[in-house]
Amino acid sequence: MAAAIAKLWPDAQFAAGPPVDTGFYYDVDLQHRITPEDFPAIEEEMKKIIKANLPFERLVVTRAQAIEDARRGRLGALSDRPVPSKFKLDILEGIPDTEPISYYKSGDFIDLCAGPHVMRTGNIGAFKLTGVASAYYKGDANNPQLQRIYGTAFKTRKELDDWLKMQEEAKKRDHRKIGAEMGLYIIDPEFVGPGMPLWLPKGAVLVEELEKLARETEFAAGYKRVRTPHIAKEKMYKTSGHLPYYAESMFPPMELIEGGTAEGQSPDAEHGAQSAAQSERYYLKAMNCPHHHRIYAAEPRSYRDLPLRLAEYGCCYRYEQSGELFGLMRVRSLNMNDAHIYCTPEQFADEFNAVNEMYLKYFKIFGIEKYVMRFSTHDPARLGEKYVNEPELWKQTEEMVRQVLQASGINYVEVPNEAAFYGPKIDVQIWSVIGREFTLATNQVDFAVPKRFGLTYRDRDNTEKTPLCIHRAPLGTHERMIGFLIEHYAGNFPLWLAPDQVRVLPVTEAQIPYAKSIVDELRAQMVRADLEFSNDKLPGRIQRAEQDRVHHILVVGQREQQSETVSVRIHGKGQQGVKPRAEVVADILAAIRERRM
Repeated sequence: MAAAIAKLWPDAQFAAGPPVDTGFYYDVDLQHRITPEDFPAIEEEMKKIIKANLPFERLVVTRAQAIEDARRGRLGALSDRPVPSKFKLDILEGIPDTEPISYYKSGDFIDLCAGPHVMRTGNIGAFKLTGVASAYYKGDANNPQLQRIYGTAFKTRKELDDWLKMQEEAKKRDHRKIGAEMGLYIIDPEFVGPGMPLWLPKGAVLVEELEKLARETEFAAGYKRVRTPHIAKEKMYKTSGHLPYYAESMFPPMELIEGGTAEGQSPDAEHGAQSAAQSERYYLKAMNCPHHHRIYAAEPRSYRDLPLRLAEYGCCYRYEQSGELFGLMRVRSLNMNDAHIYCTPEQFADEFNAVNEMYLKYFKIFGIEKYVMRFSTHDPARLGEKYVNEPELWKQTEEMVRQVLQASGINYVEVPNEAAFYGPKIDVQIWSVIGREFTLATNQVDFAVPKRFGLTYRDRDNTEKTPLCIHRAPLGTHERMIGFLIEHYAGNFPLWLAPDQVRVLPVTEAQIPYAKSIVDELRAQMVRADLEFSNDKLPGRIQRAEQDRVHHILVVGQREQQSETVSVRIHGKGQQGVKPRAEVVADILAAIRERRM
């Protein structure tokens, strides 16, 4: 693609062009504004290059040679140019001295690239350019804004066609589109701010149902619920290690003047010795774990108190870059199904396995059939730099996680060099019914931060030891989970989760009392039921209920009233026939209670 663009616009300056989950992209600085109307011309040039069956040659060069070539404008180009390859020069500065520098050459096009590639351009099967967007160089708003050209490629035309069909279906299921149609949430960038969803009444139903599911599941598993503030002092995050390393992802601090009588101190103790006011920095909470660590530290702990499982749907705030915000999937305010399990090394395997079993339970409830656990480990060469410098604890905890995954038979892959700074982690990847991949949540094993906070328990031998901590969030955040579920179900939620569970439609005014008695009976059992009667004819009201994605539509006419029955229609499944009222009510209550699909 880059060679084709360089052929059409020789002044193109290329930055980075990595593969991504859906294909690839290349960021380019170009005076001409590329639009989808340009795609046929670019694709035609790409076809010519493929037809020529040019080899991809890997060339390893010295740093001095690479800098010289970039200064001559030769990198990311078909020939020397009068201006340097400016982004390639910048990228070269970031390559460590210990890493080799390589080019890939195809025909006249040479580019800075680590590779690998296919052997020849003729090995490339079906491809398509899929989009164009703006992106700041290196994701920094202070850098130039580039054009990001997206594409994808497959071995066969059929695979490409199947993928394109999935993309079309994904557009129909886009959670932003369905969320607006159903009135689930809004984002008000003018008054509230970008990336901070406001849940409307129907969206709040989804939030509350997920919280209810989590509360019931966690209660049965022995969790204890806690609540924590939305802000904390700078000292908290310096102790945890999130500052300064996580500062770019946190909202800027608030400077507050603290002074006067300290909490818990009597005014008499300060009489004549008023302390001078001083400035304190507070941060919006970006993660719940430090607060939970302080709860653990609030009282002495014994091995008899462990495992201690502290759970909270905690509201966190993260300063995502504006260009990275995306509907409910990337937001700045998020409510996390968080919990921290403090345990001994002997308890770890059972606790970690129980967390995995909780995931599997949720997958079954939501009809998630495809998933994988990405087990991320550390890089020993980067201890003390990217990872906590505790080599033996890294080996021990990684092996513990590996053994649990292997023993449980859970589908997982091991990914090196992607652990959290304080311990190994598992990223949970799930696929929707149409095959779209989502990152649901992360499990992390933490052997370092509890020590930073001085967390201990008194063991059987009467010595003080530091507990292990398992960070887990099986339902992720409300925002990301609901975004996924909207697309997974295309807005057609199962009965227990549907914002509008039941709507009763009397055929004439004479059936309103009977219809109201059904609504009252259901609402007494906390079922979201309502009655609609208007001047519209019955087919119009049924159509409106279908458009509103009401799960159960109950129609009652004179015959149904006389026989204590209802005519049942289920959204997406059509007419189910006339059934006894008591049977229908009992089935609705059972389906909600059992969280049936």
